[in-house]
Amino acid sequence: MMRNGNVFPLFPIDANSIQVCYEWALSQQNKGITITASKTPLPIHSDFATTRQALTDGAVLLKQHSGNKTIVFAVVGDMVLLPVLQAAETLASQGIGSKIISVVSPRRLYRPTDIATENCAQADTDFLSDSDFDRLFGGDALLGITGGSSAMLEPVILRSKLDRDVICWKRGETCASADQVMALNGLSSERIVGQAQKILA
Repeated sequence: MMRNGNVFPLFPIDANSIQVCYEWALSQQNKGITITASKTPLPIHSDFATTRQALTDGAVLLKQHSGNKTIVFAVVGDMVLLPVLQAAETLASQGIGSKIISVVSPRRLYRPTDIATENCAQADTDFLSDSDFDRLFGGDALLGITGGSSAMLEPVILRSKLDRDVICWKRGETCASADQVMALNGLSSERIVGQAQKILA
């Protein structure tokens, strides 16, 4: 489904982002659009302008820490940002820099040749340029993280030239809290820190 000509899965960052994604979806034609977001109230990380830019570019830089080396976190999802932000703080205390990139519209991050636009009568062919991709996702190593299928990270993994790995959802389970079910799937700050250190090494 991801590679169909005009299919747009969107992953808002927070409540502000949901409003902008919905507004954008209502203005579109000839597109299949899904908007996936948590029902849990979460911290606000964006404003309307930030999300509009993310819809155009596919992703947006949410936070950056300086350090001797830089791990790039390509994050799909809103709740999963919580352990990523915690991990970035831990790494910063160790002198390791990070860039937290929220992937809002994965389709924009594909290369033009990856998408079956030739099968669409009114194809949408706006993709992030190579230079802009390298600027946004540049660093020493990349760790893709998603609370869903790793397929949502495919365009980033295809285009990135960095050493890279992925942490994604493994299975469903019933737990007492969202933190517990994410930890069960390896989506904890401790696991993220360990994986980041491993890739950088």
